[in-house]
Amino acid sequence: MKKQLKTGKIGKKILLLIILAYIIYVFIGQQKTLDSYKTSQKYYSEQLNKQLAYQESLYNTKNSINSKEYIEEIAREKLDMYLPNERVYIDKGN
Repeated sequence: MKKQLKTGKIGKKILLLIILAYIIYVFIGQQKTLDSYKTSQKYYSEQLNKQLAYQESLYNTKNSINSKEYIEEIAREKLDMYLPNERVYIDKGN
């Protein structure tokens, strides 16, 4: 009778250890998953901030597209056009 009680107690302790080990295993797995989610969140937050900054620059360009200064700037940079009395210096190093 005493052997059965000792065996039962040992069996319960082993079962308890197995359950505890499983809980620890699941907890560690969940921590790894949460860490990967945090990394993804950082990446997507950075991408969102970049896109918001790009959107702001497009909005500013849209608002200034009909201004005289913007038209002159585009004519100089893209079309190589200059005002009649304007002096142009060309860098021969490039």
